[in-house]
Amino acid sequence: MSTKPTENLATSVDSVSRRFSVAPMMDWTDRHCRFFLRLLSKHTLLYTEMVTTGALLNGDHERFLRYHPSEHPLALQLGGSTPADLAACARMAQEHGYDEVNLNVGCPSDRVQNNMIGACLMGHPALVADCVKAMRDAVSIPVTVKHRIGINGRDSYAELCDFVGQVMEAGCSSFTVHARIAILEGLSPKENRDIPPLRYDVAAQLKADFPQLEIILNGGIKTLEACHEHLQTFDGVMLGREAYHNPYLLAEVDQQLFGSTEPVISRAEALARLRPYIAEHLAAGGAMHHITRHVLGLGTGFPGARKFRQLLSVDIHKTQDPLALLDQAGQLLEGR
Repeated sequence: MSTKPTENLATSVDSVSRRFSVAPMMDWTDRHCRFFLRLLSKHTLLYTEMVTTGALLNGDHERFLRYHPSEHPLALQLGGSTPADLAACARMAQEHGYDEVNLNVGCPSDRVQNNMIGACLMGHPALVADCVKAMRDAVSIPVTVKHRIGINGRDSYAELCDFVGQVMEAGCSSFTVHARIAILEGLSPKENRDIPPLRYDVAAQLKADFPQLEIILNGGIKTLEACHEHLQTFDGVMLGREAYHNPYLLAEVDQQLFGSTEPVISRAEALARLRPYIAEHLAAGGAMHHITRHVLGLGTGFPGARKFRQLLSVDIHKTQDPLALLDQAGQLLEGR
């Protein structure tokens, strides 16, 4: 469902909380995943998968920008390096009611490098600044940047400060920092998430040297206890793969990080609330696994968890009655 700004006006910089967010992840944080995660936490800021400017300008932009109204607060992450194209896509984001638009300066894959997208842009801070300025001139919603602490060949702290400083001068006040460098040759995207060491100290120094900026920490964070610790230094934390593989972690985010007094939703209740959404998707001709592939992480750490995952990952492709199978899986979550 695509929303229009008549009912979901994009919010101002101050009203978008980045205290806790789930990272944009290709092939994972699609609209179905985000709908599910929103059932677990009302306050978490959610990000789309990265969408390239070319896909929006030359493809079916309504398909890429589509989302359910319940997903707010919601940010669109863009991949690109042409200021005019990014400005046009930022306008699309605002027109569709997104709460923020984010520029990807962190993805290390060869495919995006060849199109001057992602982490390679850390070597071109003036271009990133031009991109940010063009986007900010085009929209009133916040424009933010997600980046690494460096790339191979440009990984000194002075170069990181030069990058942040130039982009800040272009008007960006919120930076999400993946606290690893990106090695642009010889490592896969997966290896770039594991092999370069985490340097929280570098990100902390950046916050100390740019206290006026909002600095969000990303990379290797796995528990809410760690979130509490990092929030003593940083303005926010962003979780990626842990939030996807262990989504029930989000169930306590509102209470622990946002001061909510509402009861924590159970696994069983989360799946029950997802059922009408799945039924609507099936009625429209969709397949249940489009949605339930994102739910497998609910099945961890209790008797019957393996059977839960089997039902929704293997048996789902054999059944003639997917909703009955969903209900069977839900029974395994009763009391959990």
